[in-house]
Amino acid sequence: MAPVAVVVGPPGAGKTTIGTTVAGLLGVEFADTDHLIEAKAGKPIPEIFFDDGEDTFRALERATISEALGSFAGVLALGGGAILHEGTRDLLREHTVVFLSVGLSDAVKRVGLGAGRPLLTINPRATLKYLMDERRPLYASVATHTIATDARTPDDIAAELVTLLKQGS
Repeated sequence: MAPVAVVVGPPGAGKTTIGTTVAGLLGVEFADTDHLIEAKAGKPIPEIFFDDGEDTFRALERATISEALGSFAGVLALGGGAILHEGTRDLLREHTVVFLSVGLSDAVKRVGLGAGRPLLTINPRATLKYLMDERRPLYASVATHTIATDARTPDDIAAELVTLLKQGS
């Protein structure tokens, strides 16, 4: 069993919004690994970062992703930093991965600056730009498909993704 698609991208790319819509269109379940991690830990991600540290969060993230990639048959969205770990990138290469690309200005409009995002608490705009620049090559390296999301509606993006998935099967 494997996900129909794994959605990756930076904060504000629309992973959850698009993933949910695509799952609905395909008649499959949607899961967000950030929500799975929160359920497993029994607390929100900002609290995991604050109480236990980023290393603990990343270890939980790796375990959750590995488990989901082997047992979940719907559309799976990963947290923005999930692709930082080489082992996770290696696992993703065996799956259909969609990189939702977004520019800084659209990402800022979509996520605001920092609310509930532990890595964006200090100088959020500069930090988001840095994270996006640093991670873009990693997202691209695991992507089966890349979809630009700037100035587009979620329905338009989801329709493009469904078309790509149907062409690939």
